[in-house]
Amino acid sequence: MKLLHKGIDFYMNHKKLLIMMLLVPIMAVPFFGFSPYMMRMITLSGIYIILALSLNLLTGFTGQVSLGHAAFYGIGAYTSALLAIRFDLSFVYTAIAGGLVAGFFGLLLGLPTLRLNGTYLSIVTLGFCEITRLVALNWMDLTRGPMGLTGIPLPKVFSWVIDKDAEFFYLILILIILTWVAINNLIKSRTGRALISIREDELAAEAMGINILKYKLIAFTTAAFFAGIAGSFYAHYASFIDPQSFTFDESIQILSMVILGGMGSNLGAAFGAVILVSIPEMLRGLQEYRMLMYGAVLVIMMLMRPQGLLGNVKLGDILNKKPVNEEEVSQDA
Repeated sequence: MKLLHKGIDFYMNHKKLLIMMLLVPIMAVPFFGFSPYMMRMITLSGIYIILALSLNLLTGFTGQVSLGHAAFYGIGAYTSALLAIRFDLSFVYTAIAGGLVAGFFGLLLGLPTLRLNGTYLSIVTLGFCEITRLVALNWMDLTRGPMGLTGIPLPKVFSWVIDKDAEFFYLILILIILTWVAINNLIKSRTGRALISIREDELAAEAMGINILKYKLIAFTTAAFFAGIAGSFYAHYASFIDPQSFTFDESIQILSMVILGGMGSNLGAAFGAVILVSIPEMLRGLQEYRMLMYGAVLVIMMLMRPQGLLGNVKLGDILNKKPVNEEEVSQDA
């Protein structure tokens, strides 16, 4: 036990240094000799890490359950793809545009719906996700409907065209770091404390003078913005998108990642994304039982640890927890 406390103490005192050291092997991933298939799985995990982090801001830290996150993912993907195809813009501009358009639709949806709570909000976001899919499916002149958008150019950062697995990996890694830093700083700010207070008790937060709708809109719009960024990367990486890539099932998968990793934990959301991208692929040989085993893992987690793998895990609290002194207990009695 003392060894554990020493380890946690060392981590808390050298947290930034250890994070920097962790980045070294991560940066070296392309040099490990992974196959193109493995590099693709790692890159896809990166996309879902961004999606899980963004939804965790809304669901984990603000307490608003959204079943339509895939809609913003798709809006960002279509926006970026159309700008790249029709205007040959750099990925820097198409990604920002994809995030901004997704954030704008998040704001439009949030204004009338964030006054709702619980099941009602979930139903509205589910409906928005389905509406978005149907628009993409039927607006033939813009999205080509069920045929999808083909020939989406490779991401171009100004004059540098990204076309290698290692380059895609480093690009998604940069986007993950930017997303992580932005959301982490937001949570640690005054706005973040307001969001957490809304999650804990809306009535108490409102009684303390917190503008509930304003802060919910901030969380909803920010989450939609980063989902749009992830969609933008996916469009250029896959070079083809269609409405079936952004269905309700995709929203459920992203929400499952947040729940599995632990709501209110950025590290947990990232961990959950990696697990739920990896497990179905590892079970690909058991095609008939793959989804059954996938669902069983989630059910077991909800029964044994409903707060998620890393939910409510705070190393500082473990470190500061004092052992029980039997003499003090007997005296108090």
